[in-house]
Amino acid sequence: MFGDKDHKQGSLGADDGFELMQELEKNTPDEIVRQRAGYRHPVKASLTLQSGNASELLDYKIQGVTGDISTGGVSAMFPLPVRVGDVYRLEFDRQQLDLPLTFARCVMCTLVREGAYKCGFRFFASVCLPENIKTAAATAPVVQSWS
Repeated sequence: MFGDKDHKQGSLGADDGFELMQELEKNTPDEIVRQRAGYRHPVKASLTLQSGNASELLDYKIQGVTGDISTGGVSAMFPLPVRVGDVYRLEFDRQQLDLPLTFARCVMCTLVREGAYKCGFRFFASVCLPENIKTAAATAPVVQSWS
C-alpha cells in the first residue's frame, strides 16, 4: 500500500485493509477522549491566527476566541473556516491568557452556523499553562458577535 513492492500503487492488500478496519473500529468517542494529551480547561481569550509559513504571514490575520485549552492543543471559534492540516501561528492576548506565540496544526474545522467555525489545533510542543487559567475564563470579554 504505502510503497509496498507487492501491491500496485493505489491498491490495498487484504492484510492492510483488515488492519485499517481494526484501527478504525477503535476510534470510538470514549477512546478519542482517553487519548487526549491532557485535561481541557474551558477558557475564553482573544486569539489571532496567521499562516505558519513566513512567506504567507501577511496574507491574512483572523481574530477568534478560545473555547478550551490543554497542554497539547486548543479549540477556538473563528468567523471564517480554517484549512485542516495546515500549520498556523497562534497569538493569544497576553492580558487574558499569558501564553507565548505558538505554532499548531489545524486538526478539525466544523461549521457551527454561517460565520461561525469551531476549529481544533494541536500544538507542536506542549505548552505550560499559566497559573491564572481558571480566572482567565471568567474575565475575558467576548471578542466578536457571531450573529
